[in-house]
Amino acid sequence: MQWILREAPDGWESLVPEDMPQILGRLLAQRGIAEGEVETFLRPRLAALSDPFEINEMDLAVVRILKAVDAGERICIYGDYDVDGVSSIAILRSTLEAYGLTPLSFIPRRSSEGYGLSEGGVARCLQESGEIDLLVTVDCGTVSNDAIQGLSAKGIDTVVVDHHEMGPDGRPDCIALVNPKAAGDIREYLCAAGVVFKLAHALLKNRPVPGFDLKSVLDLVAIATISDIVPLVEENRLLVRHGLRLLEHSERPGLQALLKLTGVEGRLSSADIGFRVGPRLNAAGRMDQPEQALATLTTECRQEAGDLADELEHFNRSRQQLEQIMHAEAMTMLKESENLPVIVVGSRDWHAGIVGIVASRLMRMYHKPAFAIAIDQNGIGKGSGRSIAGISLVEAIASGREHLIAGGGHHMAAGLSIREESIDGFRDSFVKFVNETTVDQDLSPKVYVDAEVKLGDLSLDFLQSYELLQPFGSANPQPIFMARGVWLTEPPRSLKNNHLRLFLRQGYEERDAIFFGGGARNLPDPPWDLTFTVDRNVFRGRVSVQISIQNVRASDTETGSR
Repeated sequence: MQWILREAPDGWESLVPEDMPQILGRLLAQRGIAEGEVETFLRPRLAALSDPFEINEMDLAVVRILKAVDAGERICIYGDYDVDGVSSIAILRSTLEAYGLTPLSFIPRRSSEGYGLSEGGVARCLQESGEIDLLVTVDCGTVSNDAIQGLSAKGIDTVVVDHHEMGPDGRPDCIALVNPKAAGDIREYLCAAGVVFKLAHALLKNRPVPGFDLKSVLDLVAIATISDIVPLVEENRLLVRHGLRLLEHSERPGLQALLKLTGVEGRLSSADIGFRVGPRLNAAGRMDQPEQALATLTTECRQEAGDLADELEHFNRSRQQLEQIMHAEAMTMLKESENLPVIVVGSRDWHAGIVGIVASRLMRMYHKPAFAIAIDQNGIGKGSGRSIAGISLVEAIASGREHLIAGGGHHMAAGLSIREESIDGFRDSFVKFVNETTVDQDLSPKVYVDAEVKLGDLSLDFLQSYELLQPFGSANPQPIFMARGVWLTEPPRSLKNNHLRLFLRQGYEERDAIFFGGGARNLPDPPWDLTFTVDRNVFRGRVSVQISIQNVRASDTETGSR
């Protein structure tokens, strides 16, 4: 593991806000914030949101949806089974209900019907929905050219609201394609729920609804944006910042029940959503019960909300058990191909809803792009991939297209369908792609340190200023700090799940820290150099600075001071 201390751009001192720590200016400069942008970045305002009609074909979508409102047409919202998909359905459904409609909603089964407007998904949607006049897809539809053409032949109009990359066949023949990526829009960082929020904004801007406050759905936008791991920049960051504050006092019984169940209290962070709330909502889709996640977001009954939260917890535990089994089997398979620069593994015993998590764990463990594939009884595999910086899965899929039935997604996360007998060929193609587009240095694990600090700098005053950089996530990562020459004041204390509590001293300053998974590491003798993150910890109403250790190495003894 290479430790690389990031350099601060020249002139960063001018970015330090009045009465705030110097280090804040360094962190702002590293994020590309210019002098005139500091206040907007630290305190983003909803008034800064752009005109939703700047997104291509937004006007076409608004005209068609309002036509449906005026005619009282039957609308069905067809969404994806992940957090972004179900949140998008909930946002659009509440908006259309404000206009007096009672829209239907449909979510395909992940394991049997797959992503998007699949043949099986569309067939069941039409069977369950009966006659519909307008289908609005959210978080899918951009590459569903054949399905949309088939719907048109049945007299059903389609409006696509999505954020995925365009497919090789170009624009589908829909009434409107509201997708920032389709036209190279600067807002291509939006997740599907963000695009749906823009659609709702456009509808209300064209025809306001008395009593309906669009800000009321920002909690759903925040959950989806964080869970979908899209860049937390520009409007995404603004929407998440305000959505998290709304979520702290959410009036949605389902979200209240989830927050209580997960033990989240006080000021919410993106990590609370990404590691606690999001996985439980996602677990429903992974276990082929996505309707339960949607019901959790939309129920108005507190009793039902509690029951749904318990059910999501059950799904999540089942998912974790399956994940452990699949991960262990994948590790065994990798013994035969551990020298390759990529990971491609699959099994007929695996659950299609869990492969993305397994791929993510393998990617982090080996620092290699990884695909995990669940193969059904017909020999058709559904795979999910996760990548490392500098290797695009979209491009890798394109380079091995002859081995695939279908594939697409994002540069860092993608999905594919493949025949079992083609997996070896795709792996070879993937290896060839990586070897031709990277060098060995790209594949070596690195930790980038944002700044070196002293333990004594980590005070509640520091924390208050530091938290203005939030929300953290993709493209606005949580800063990683480094401290040198740190000693232990007493032996590490073992906690459950191989976690350690550490009691640190640097000079005359002492701090406690948590080292998740540290019990499984072979720790060197002190003094240490540490890399770590800083968070707010609230326990029984008491606020403290939590230091979360990321890496430990032996320090140069000359820099270590007892």
